[in-house]
Amino acid sequence: MSTDSSPNARSLQIAEVERISILGSESIVCGFHLVDYIWTDIFTNLAAASTYVLITDTNLAALYADKYKEGFAVAWAHLRPGVVAPRLLVRVLPPGETSKSRATKSEIEDWMLAQKCTRDTLVMALGGGVIGDLVGFVAATFMRGVPFVQVPTSLLAMVDSSIGGKTAVDTPAGKNLVGSFWQPKRIFMDMAVLSTLPPREFSNGMAEVVKTAAIWTAEEFDVLEAGAEDIRAAVLEGQKDSEDMAGLTIASRSEAQSLLLRVISASARVKAYVVTHDERESGMRGLLNFGHTIGHAIEAVLSPQVLHGECVAVGCVLEAEVARRMGHLGDVSVARLARCLRAYGLPTAMDDAIIRGLVGEERLRELRPQRLMDVMSVDKKTVGSQKRLVVLKRLGETLEMKPTNIDDSLILEVVSEGVRVAAVAEVKQQAVTVVPPGSKSISNRALQLAALGRGTCRIRNLLHSDDTQVMLAALQAMGACSVAWEDDGATLVVTGNGGQLQRPDAELYLGNAGTAARFLSTTVNLIDAQDGSTVLTGNARMKLRPSGPLVDALRANGCGIEYLEREGSLPLRVQHAGRGFPGGHIQLAASISSQYVSSILLCAPYAQEPVRLELVGGKVISQLYIDMTIAMMAQFGCQVERISANEYLIPTGAYENPAEYVVESDASSATYPLAFAAITGSTCTVPNIGSASLQGDARFAVDVLRPMGCTVEQTATSTTVTGPPRGQLRALAEIDMEPMTDAFLTAAVLAAVAAGGEDRVTRIRGIANQHVKECDRIEAMCTELAKFGVETENLADGINVHARVLSELKAGEAPSVHCYDDHRVAMCFSVLACVVESGAELRERRCVGKTWPSWWDVLARDLGAPISGSDPAPETRSDPVKAEATSVVLIGMRGVGKTTLGRAAAMALNREFVDLDDFLEREVGQTIPEIINRDGWAAFREHETRVLRTALTQAHATGAVIACGGGVVEGAANREQLRAHAGRGAAVICLTPNMEHVAEYLSRDKTRPAYAVTSDIHEVYARRLPLYAESCNYEYLVDKALLSGDENSEGHGAWTLIERDFIRLVQFATGRELNRVDLRGPSFFVSLTAPSVREYLPAKLEALTAGAQAIELRVDLLGSSEFAGADFNDARVASSFSAFVHRQFALLRHNSRLPIVFTVRTQAQGGAFPASADTLRVQLLRSAIQWGAEYVDVEVDAKAPEVYAKRQNSMVIASYHDTTGERLQWDSEFATEILMRARACGDVVKLISFARTWDDNTKCQQFVQQHHSTAMPLIALNMGYTGQMSRVLCPCLTPVTHPLLAAAAPGQISVRQIHQARSLLGLLPPQQFYLFGTPIAHSPSPCMHNTAFAALGLPHTYELKETSTVDALLPVLEHPSFGGASVTIPHKQSIIPMLDTLSPAAQRIGAVNTIIVQNGHLYGDNTDYLGIVGCLQQAQLSAHTRAFNESVALVIGAGGTSRAALYALHTLRVPHVLIYNRTQARAQTLCDEFSSLFSNLAVVDSLDAASTLQPTYIVGTIPASDLCVPDSLFNTHGVALDMAYKPKWTPLLESASRRKWHIVHGVSVLIEQGIHQMEKWTRGVAPSRAMGDAVLAKYSEF
Repeated sequence: MSTDSSPNARSLQIAEVERISILGSESIVCGFHLVDYIWTDIFTNLAAASTYVLITDTNLAALYADKYKEGFAVAWAHLRPGVVAPRLLVRVLPPGETSKSRATKSEIEDWMLAQKCTRDTLVMALGGGVIGDLVGFVAATFMRGVPFVQVPTSLLAMVDSSIGGKTAVDTPAGKNLVGSFWQPKRIFMDMAVLSTLPPREFSNGMAEVVKTAAIWTAEEFDVLEAGAEDIRAAVLEGQKDSEDMAGLTIASRSEAQSLLLRVISASARVKAYVVTHDERESGMRGLLNFGHTIGHAIEAVLSPQVLHGECVAVGCVLEAEVARRMGHLGDVSVARLARCLRAYGLPTAMDDAIIRGLVGEERLRELRPQRLMDVMSVDKKTVGSQKRLVVLKRLGETLEMKPTNIDDSLILEVVSEGVRVAAVAEVKQQAVTVVPPGSKSISNRALQLAALGRGTCRIRNLLHSDDTQVMLAALQAMGACSVAWEDDGATLVVTGNGGQLQRPDAELYLGNAGTAARFLSTTVNLIDAQDGSTVLTGNARMKLRPSGPLVDALRANGCGIEYLEREGSLPLRVQHAGRGFPGGHIQLAASISSQYVSSILLCAPYAQEPVRLELVGGKVISQLYIDMTIAMMAQFGCQVERISANEYLIPTGAYENPAEYVVESDASSATYPLAFAAITGSTCTVPNIGSASLQGDARFAVDVLRPMGCTVEQTATSTTVTGPPRGQLRALAEIDMEPMTDAFLTAAVLAAVAAGGEDRVTRIRGIANQHVKECDRIEAMCTELAKFGVETENLADGINVHARVLSELKAGEAPSVHCYDDHRVAMCFSVLACVVESGAELRERRCVGKTWPSWWDVLARDLGAPISGSDPAPETRSDPVKAEATSVVLIGMRGVGKTTLGRAAAMALNREFVDLDDFLEREVGQTIPEIINRDGWAAFREHETRVLRTALTQAHATGAVIACGGGVVEGAANREQLRAHAGRGAAVICLTPNMEHVAEYLSRDKTRPAYAVTSDIHEVYARRLPLYAESCNYEYLVDKALLSGDENSEGHGAWTLIERDFIRLVQFATGRELNRVDLRGPSFFVSLTAPSVREYLPAKLEALTAGAQAIELRVDLLGSSEFAGADFNDARVASSFSAFVHRQFALLRHNSRLPIVFTVRTQAQGGAFPASADTLRVQLLRSAIQWGAEYVDVEVDAKAPEVYAKRQNSMVIASYHDTTGERLQWDSEFATEILMRARACGDVVKLISFARTWDDNTKCQQFVQQHHSTAMPLIALNMGYTGQMSRVLCPCLTPVTHPLLAAAAPGQISVRQIHQARSLLGLLPPQQFYLFGTPIAHSPSPCMHNTAFAALGLPHTYELKETSTVDALLPVLEHPSFGGASVTIPHKQSIIPMLDTLSPAAQRIGAVNTIIVQNGHLYGDNTDYLGIVGCLQQAQLSAHTRAFNESVALVIGAGGTSRAALYALHTLRVPHVLIYNRTQARAQTLCDEFSSLFSNLAVVDSLDAASTLQPTYIVGTIPASDLCVPDSLFNTHGVALDMAYKPKWTPLLESASRRKWHIVHGVSVLIEQGIHQMEKWTRGVAPSRAMGDAVLAKYSEF
C-alpha cells in the first residue's frame, strides 16, 4: 500500500509482509521491497534513537546505500513532519571474511565513539553473515548493549546467521570463538535483494535450507528434493522479468516469488522455533548445528575460497555418514541427502570436483583428517574427547532433540580419505546375514525400462549410488518420466511417458557411470526433436572408456553421432533431425562389452521399424547380462526373439510398466561378504541372491567358493557359505569367469591365500573386458597383490595368482592399497586384509559409494572387522620399480653377445652370471652336441624347458644374470615361463642383433651345433622374432655398425659403448638407477627436430643439450624423407619404421647420458605423425618402454591407459595439446577436467595451450600454482610468441630449443633465455661460487666456471677465496648468497667438519673438492675421481685399449690425489691395481685402506717390478719432475694419465708418448672434474666445450 502526507514527498511503498514469531515477538519480517516498510516499522514500533548507524560493505553500499538513505528521509518526513530527523550514519567496510575480526570491531567502536554515539543509538546490519555477525557483536558490547536490526542480503544469512542472536568475530584459532548472544529487535528479509544474488551464493544459502529440512520436517525435505530446478529458477530467474515493485503486495507476486517466500520462510520458521525454545544453545538449538561441526573445520582450512554453505553441505553428508555408521540412518537417506545437496550445486565430499576446482590440489592436501580433528577440538561443540554431532534417525527426524556425543575415533574414520582394516581374530564367529544393496545392473535397467514405459511403477530396493543417480537425473532431464519417493525413500515411484523424450536444456554429465553412458548413448536418439543436439559427457576416466563399437553401430544405422574429443569415447554429440532411431538390421561388435548390446535392446521397441540385432566381431562377452536385459524387457511387456546364437529380433511397441518391481540385491557385491566367510572360516548368508537370480555373479558361490573348499547351500533365493578352517582354501587349477567377470577380483584375493592344496596357482580366464573397466582391473590386481608378496601373471584374458600361506604374506607395515577409484578393488582387498596379520590400508574409502556406500559399516558392524580411519601418505605411483634381487634373463640369437654382455652386467650388479646352456650340460651330464647327436633336438628342448624352470624358480631365481640359448623361445612352455618371470617383476631382455654380424660370427663358431642345412640363419631369425617379442619385457639393440654410420662395418670402440649402455638398461630395468630428472625445481628437456639423430653427431649434441636435464626424441619428425608419404598401416612399412626408430633411439642412447623423452606427436596435437596410424603409434610407445626410455609422452586418449598400465619403470607424461587455445583455457572447467583425465593415465601431466593474450600466461601460472606439486608434477605452458613467459614460469620439464635447432613448437625458447628471464623477474637470485685454498692465484677455475654461467644465462659468479685457515670460510658458507664451492689444498680434509653430509665417494676418498648447497644444507662431494674416470673412459674409446674389467692399472704416488685415482679405478671395475710410491710405507697404508675395493691391490717396490705385470692404465699423481720412468713399463698398448697440468709434459707422459701410448694431460682432468662440478651445481648438462676452450686459452702451451 502507499501513503502520502505531503505534496512534495513521494509515496511510501509499504509492503505486505509475512511475520514469524521468535522469542515471543513477531520479529522476523519477510516480503519484497521492504525499504520503506523497514524505516516505518523502526520509527513506529521501536524505541526512538538519536542516531541510526547503518553498517554495510562496499559491494552492497553501491547497490543499496542511497536507497536506504532516501527511504530514511521519506519515512521520517511522512511520520514526523516538521520534526528534525535523527542522524543516519553510514559505515562501509571491505567485503569478505577478513573484516570479521577483533580489529575491525574495534575500528567500528572507535568510529562510533568519535561520532558521539550514545546508548540511544540503533545499529543496523545490512549484509550477509559476515556483516551480521560482526555488527551484532558491536551492538552487544557498545555502551553495554544498544538496539540492533538485521537486514540480511544473502540467502544464507536469511535462513541462518541472522536468526537467533548469535554474534561473533573470528580469531586465528578458529571461527566465531569470541562473541555473544544479542537478539536483534527486527530481522527484515527483503527477498527482492536476492535478484542480484550470484548462483554460487544461492547454493551457499541452500545448504542451510536443506540442512534445516533434514533435521526437522520430511515434508519440506521432499519439496526441496523434488523442486530443485523450480526453486533455483525462483531465486535466480524468478524476479528478473518482474516489474520494479512486483511482489510488494500479495496480489502482485509471481508464482516464482511465492515459491521463494515459502522456501525461505519455512526454513526461518524452524530456526525461530528452535531458538525460542533454547535461546542459549543448551540443548535443542544444537540441532541447528547439523553439518557445522565438521563443516566449520573444513571451512577453517579452506576459507575464503570455499564458502560457508559449501563446507556445511559436505559436513551434512559426513555427519549423516556418522549416523549410518552407528546404525541409525539408512543408505537411502544418506544418498537422498547427498543427491538433494548436489541438485543445488553444492559439494558433498571433501575432494568434490567443486572444491578441487576452487582450491587446487596443493591446497586440498591440507585437508588432512588430523588437522580437521584439531580444529574441531577447539570448537564450542566439543566435550572432552567427544564431539557433539547431530545424529539423524531419518530425513526430517533426529535421534535426540539435541546433539549427541560421538567418540573422536568414529568421526576420524568418517572424515579420513582412507580406511585401515585390521585382521579379524581367529575365533569362532556367529553366522551372520548380510543384505547387499540392489543390483547396479538391474537398477539401471529398471530405471530405463520404467522411464520409457507407460504407467506408474514402484521400484523397490533400488540401488542408491552415484551410477543410478546419474541415470535417473539424465532420464528426468530428457523428460522421460516423473518420479516421487515413498517409504522414506525406500521406494521410487516412476511414471513413464511412453518413450516421449525431449531435448535436455544442458549436456548430460554422466560422471564415471559406464552403464549409464552406454545405455543413454542409444536412448538420446529417441528424442523427438526436429533440430538441435544433445551432448553426453563424463569425467576423466569415463572419457577414456571405450564406446566405439556401439557408436559405430548406431552411426551405421543412421544416427547422427559425432565425437567431440577422442575417437571411440565420450563426449558425444547426438544430432536431432526428426528421424529418431531408425532400427532395422543392426550389426554390432560385442566382444568388449555386453552393455553395447543391452543399450540397443532396451531402446529397440521405440525404433522406427523392428530391429534385427546381429552380434559380430568375435566371441560375445558377458552373455548372461544380455540374457538379463531380455528377461527384464519381458517383465515390462516386450518379448525379444533369439533367432540364432548371435541374432535377436525385437518388435516395435511400448513397455507397459508393472505396478511394482523389486530389484535383486547386487550379486557382484554379494561376493564380498561371502568371500569374508570363505577366507575367515565363518558363515554368512545373503538372503536375496540364489540360483534363480538374473545375474551371472550369483554363480560365484557354487562355481568358485565350493571348489575352493567352502560349504555352499543355495536355494532359488538365498545363498549361505561356510568357509573351511582359516588357511585351507584350495587353488583353482583353471576357471573361466566370463559369465561373472566382475567377480574375478574377489576370486583373485581368495586365490592369493588358497594354499591348501598341492598346486597353489589359480588360473582365472575369460576376463579380457576387465582391462577396460573403471581401471585396468587385471593390472591393478597384479600391482596391489604384489604389495602382499603375492606373485601374479597379467594375461590378455586372465590372471594367474600364486598363493602364499597366511604366514608368508608380507609382514611388517600394513600394505597400502591403491584402489584406482574402483569400488570393486577396494572391497575385495578389504576382505583380504581381514586375514593379513598387519591388516591393510585402503587408500580411497569413498570409492565404494558407486555400489555399496555402507560397505565399511557392514564390514565393521556386521562382519566384525576392526576398522579405523587412515590418512594415506602421498603415493608415488611413478615407481613400479622391479625388485633388484630378481634374476635378469637374456634371450636372443646365438652370436648376439648374450654371454659377453651378461658377464659385464653381472659384474656391474655384483651378481652371478649363469649360462643356461652350461647349466643344462651340468644338470644332464652331457654336452649339448652329445644330447642332440644321441637323442635329437626334441630331447634337447625338453631338457631346456626343465632346466629353465629350475633356474627361474629355484636354483637361480634371484641374484643372477642368466643368458639363455638362442632357441629357448621355440617352446611354448619356455615362452610361458619367461613371461611369468617377467610378471614377477624381473627383466627379461631380448638382445636384437645386426644379423649380418651374427651370420658372420656363426660361420666361425663351431662350439654349438649348426642350424639345419635347410635353415638359413635369416629365416630362423624371422621365425623367432615374434617369439622373442612375446617372451621379453625389455629389448636392447646390439649393432656395432650403428656407431660407425656404415651398416656393414663395426665402429671403432663400439663394443665398449654397447656394453656401457647395456649395463644402463639393466640398472634401469632392475630399478637400481632410474636416471630420472629431479622435478623439485625448474628443469628442461631439449627437443630434437631433425629427421635423424646422426645430424647432431659428433659435436652438436653435446652443445645443444647444455643446461638441459633430458632430451626429447620426436619420433614423428624422424625419417621425414625416407618415409615421406609411406603407408604406416602397411605391416612391412610399419616394421621398417619401427626398426629405424629403434636404431635412432640406440644411437641417441650411445651418445648421451641424459634421460630420453620419447614422443610420437600426432597431427591433431601439433605434430607430424598421421592419425590414421594409431596402431603403430601405440606400438612405438610400448616399444619405447621396452627399450628403457625414461619418459614416454602419451597423448590423453583411449589408448593412454593401456600404455600407462604397461609402463614398467618408465614414467608416462600424459599430454594434451591445444594448438589454437580455443579448447584448453586455463580458467575453464575443461582445463581441470583434462588434468584429471591425464593424471589417471600419467605420472607427469603436460598441458599445452596457445596464448592469444598476455592474460593467458597469468591464468596458466595460476593454474600451475593450484595444481602442480612434486608428487603430482605438471608441465603447463602456452605456445606462441605471446606465451613465452609461460615457458619461463613452467615449474618443471620445460621443452626448450637451442640456436643449433629448429624450434619444435611456436614460441619455444632456449635454456639460456629462460635463465635470463627468470633472473630479471627475481626468480633466479644471483649466487656466489668460490675456490677455497692456497695458493690459487693462477687457477683457471674462475675462467672456466664463469664461462659456463654466462653460456647458460645464469646470473652467478665464481671467484677466488684464498685463505690458509679454514675458519675464515665460515662466514662465506653461512651467507645467504653462497651457492657452492671448489676446494683445493690445504682444505680438502679440514673443510669436512663444516659440512652437513658427504657423498659416498667423498667419504671413501676422505677428501672433499666440491661443496653443493642442497635444500639449505652443505653437501660435500668429490669430482676429482670423476675427472679421472671420464678421461680414462674417453681415452679407452679413442685408443681401443683393453676393457677395464680385464686390465691391470698402476697408480704412481700415495698422497691425497692417489686416493681419488684408486676410487676412480674401482668405479671403472679394474680388478688388479698396483701402487708405487717412493715411500713404500705410505703406499702400503693406502693399499691396506682400499684393498676391499679390488680383487687384487698390491704395492710394488719399483716401476720395473710393475712393468712385469704389463699395466694397461697408468695414473701419475706426484708432481716430481725427476721421476725415472722405464720404457719397459709401456710394453703393451695403453693409456697414461698424469694429474699434474704444469708442466704439460711430465716424465711419465714423455716416456709414454715415446712408446706410442695414448696420453691424457692433467689439464684434461681439471676440465673434466670442473664439468662435473658445474653439473652438480646447476643440475643440468654443462657447456663442456666452452669450459674447455676457456681453460685451454689460459694455458698457451696447450
